[in-house]
Amino acid sequence: MSRTFRFPAAACCALLLAASIPFHAQSSTPVVAGAAQYVDVSAYIQGDEQINAWYGMTWQLKRDFDDICGDTFCEGEYSNIEALRYRCSVHRVSGRIGMCLWMFAASHEEIEPATGKIGVDEAFWRCRTPLAPGTTLEELLAAVEGRSPLYAELPGGQVSIYEGLIDCL
Repeated sequence: MSRTFRFPAAACCALLLAASIPFHAQSSTPVVAGAAQYVDVSAYIQGDEQINAWYGMTWQLKRDFDDICGDTFCEGEYSNIEALRYRCSVHRVSGRIGMCLWMFAASHEEIEPATGKIGVDEAFWRCRTPLAPGTTLEELLAAVEGRSPLYAELPGGQVSIYEGLIDCL
């Protein structure tokens, strides 16, 4: 019994298209017109040193926030603010940061005595890190290295991530 392998026309077109995509001089990733120039920092960081610096910074940011929450942002209506994810977009070739955003969530619950139902008022915050335009990921990581990243002076200015939170939370 002989089998004939048929290569679909769409697959042929895809291969021809992939072969014709120009490569950027500084990257092994194909550059496609209209393709995303910014990626999540996790797709940009390379090498153990940079990986450890990034994840160490984000871990310490959460710890720093937890340490001060009760005396600052977590007073009042929302006493249970939780730091969620800290993300940055990075230009995949130059390493310049497009934006860093830290997400927070909280809730306020009340029990209705007559029915036992719990009413929930939830809140979310998207706090932008006040970075100077053109700041690279390498500059950010160097600025917070060996320091508490929440309070470290950010590159190109005299502000910190903490000061960005004051305006947000």
